[in-house]
Amino acid sequence: MANSPLRDDLIYLTEAGTETEVLYKHGHELPHFAMFTLLDDPKAMEDIKAMYGRYLDVMAEAGAGAMICGLDYRLSPDWAGLLGHDETALADIQLRCIELLREVSAPYSDRIPHILVGGCIGPRGDAYGTGGTMTADEAEAYHMTQLAALRAAGADIACAMTFNNIPEAIGVTRAAERIGLPIAVYFSLDSKSRLNSGPSLREAVETTEAETGGYAAFYGLNCSHPVEFEPAIDTGDWMARMRSVRPNASKMEKIALCKLGHLEDGDPVELGKQLGELHERFPHLNVLGGCCGTDERHLREIARNVVG
Repeated sequence: MANSPLRDDLIYLTEAGTETEVLYKHGHELPHFAMFTLLDDPKAMEDIKAMYGRYLDVMAEAGAGAMICGLDYRLSPDWAGLLGHDETALADIQLRCIELLREVSAPYSDRIPHILVGGCIGPRGDAYGTGGTMTADEAEAYHMTQLAALRAAGADIACAMTFNNIPEAIGVTRAAERIGLPIAVYFSLDSKSRLNSGPSLREAVETTEAETGGYAAFYGLNCSHPVEFEPAIDTGDWMARMRSVRPNASKMEKIALCKLGHLEDGDPVELGKQLGELHERFPHLNVLGGCCGTDERHLREIARNVVG
């Protein structure tokens, strides 16, 4: 894998749906869906550390590698600004996010063969929108701030999550290359199995690849259930660059899911089997985890079907 810190001989598991678990299972408020706002809440930190401990237990039991990200999905300048934080504060918060993951994963260093600590880069706008009219150059300049903070904090990789348009994916990848930080680019698909902005997954991967010289470590899917992403998958050469899938637990359409006001956790056993079948078809998909509605139960079923 290009510019990748992953080991080729391992299957990696990621964290599951951290925000939805913290919000709905533990009852902590997340203004603007920003989990970093809980860093100074002792009870929330206790719950969050225990949550990551359950994820890491599954990884250790499975003998899988670990690629974990954290509380920084909403830590890009616009979102952080809405919560009253300037660029200096953003950098300090980013460091605390990475240090938290180092702390919770340290006790597993002799039980998990390879642990990567990453940072989440969320889209500038609404993850369920289209990304507006932002150009690749604007996206590069915008995401540079958080990527620089991640680089300074010692992150192993940046994970651009739930990206919904091609120019922003190109821009964040170019920024990561300028910073010198490996990046994984995750797209999210709608109920029509396309990016919200219209392109197919294949178009998104191929265009981003062509416009960035193939810099990304790999591409992935997140925040989409198998019923949404299966029609987008084919056997073309572009699939070799797809290495990761992090599905939602529920088949429900995402906007409707957000309006429920409670956790919809689907069927962990079924989801595990679906990812097992996907991995059997595409063995190079070696970074697997969960997104909205998933927790350690889903992660354990995925491990059972993929890692063995």
